[in-house]
Amino acid sequence: MIKTIALVVVLLIAAVLIFAATRPDTFRVQRATSIKAPPEKIFPFINDFQRWGSWSPWEKLDPALKRSYSGPASGKGAVYAWQGNNDVGHGRMEIAESSAPSRVVIKLDFLKPFEAHNIAEYTLEKQGDATNVTWAMHGPSPYLAKLFGVFCSMDSMVGTKFEEGLANLKALAEK
Repeated sequence: MIKTIALVVVLLIAAVLIFAATRPDTFRVQRATSIKAPPEKIFPFINDFQRWGSWSPWEKLDPALKRSYSGPASGKGAVYAWQGNNDVGHGRMEIAESSAPSRVVIKLDFLKPFEAHNIAEYTLEKQGDATNVTWAMHGPSPYLAKLFGVFCSMDSMVGTKFEEGLANLKALAEK
């Protein structure tokens, strides 16, 4: 009986490991919202890391978050580094591309609690008296991330934070 249970457990573990290996080598999480404001009003909140405290959902997860800024105040080359608790970890962002008022591309490097190197993109498209704002993140999905993804959805985890951030951005811009 114990041998049968052990065999079933080993087979289940092997099945999970094999299934994880078949998952995609990249990931993409994306959310969008419509904000009743022109892109010119929204863009500065995204293009200036020092303004992220007013809308980014991760800024509120650690009251003792240590932040540092370098490079230009905003736009291409602006850098934001942080060190925080396990909810926010330790990492660095750099604006790699800034095209006012329609697009910001950020190189995002997480160092702790796990290392990951991703790209975040914000696009702003004017539509009548509103702006469609899209927040996307994509990057490689190494085997450990694939294995983690078998049990936890990256889209659900990160996507809810994107939705919260976009709602905060909407509230700020529509004032």
